[in-house]
Amino acid sequence: MNHISARHRVRSVTTTLAVALTLTLAAAAGCENRREPSLPSVRDKLRESHIDGQPKIKIGVATTEPLMGELRNGMHTGFDVEIARYVASYLGYEGDQRIEWVSVTTEDRIPALQGGVVDLVFSSFSITEEREKLVSFAGPYFVTTQEVMVPTRLRDKIRTIEDLREPAYKVCTSGGSTTEAELAKHDVKALVVKEVGDCVKGIREGRYDAVSSDETILAGFLSLYPTEFEIVDMPFGTSELIGVGVPIGDPALRDLVAFALQKSYLAGRSGISSPWLTAYNKTLGPWLKADKAQPQPLNVPELVDFDDKAPTR
Repeated sequence: MNHISARHRVRSVTTTLAVALTLTLAAAAGCENRREPSLPSVRDKLRESHIDGQPKIKIGVATTEPLMGELRNGMHTGFDVEIARYVASYLGYEGDQRIEWVSVTTEDRIPALQGGVVDLVFSSFSITEEREKLVSFAGPYFVTTQEVMVPTRLRDKIRTIEDLREPAYKVCTSGGSTTEAELAKHDVKALVVKEVGDCVKGIREGRYDAVSSDETILAGFLSLYPTEFEIVDMPFGTSELIGVGVPIGDPALRDLVAFALQKSYLAGRSGISSPWLTAYNKTLGPWLKADKAQPQPLNVPELVDFDDKAPTR
């Protein structure tokens, strides 16, 4: 009887331990299921993007817009270009030898992204609902307004929207731009050309009387001809959010660009110099009247950065 009782006690203890172990494992599994999934990393996103493994990154920029995107003596310069260099460097393409610069006009930007001619576009690219149906955007990295620039000979005659409607004045703008649509909304008949530079050239040759575009683009031409032109304080549209154009089929690349812009934004907010501020002071800063600051990018993903460790939760 004693042997039988002992065997019963051993079996009972073994069963109890097995049940306890099962409950412990089940509880652990439950905790694991309740734990939030780990964050994706920048490296994960790079592997998901279409640029993974490319020896160079193809970036579309303007080449005829002073202060924004210009090709001068074989060198790409301007605010858009400097921001592009910063983002490219963050993505692993540091130095112009790792960048294939592609010249794009206002009308070329969307087709270039859709056709795979470029990987990204940094070219005074305003974010609009209509464009977001065709391409993706990261940003904004600048906020501007639509303005009008006139030759000094007409600075006392063209001061308002009503003046622009006068049939005697020929107003010029670039095709495919938000300004073209905004002028039409205000019943201003505009002559449409390929680039803003064509408008400026036409004014200097006496063929046009005014040019309308983003304040940033006009500031660039004012820097070239400071005694010949004046920007009229005539904002007639809503604020323009300038962003980075990204192929609509590559959300991973869009997230990476947004994350890079956010890093610059946070650096500026912390009171230290940022890539954005350096680019602005080097290009647009001396020519824009009001102080500017980098806007906060929208829809920025939460990622584990290159030099971060995964957070513990």
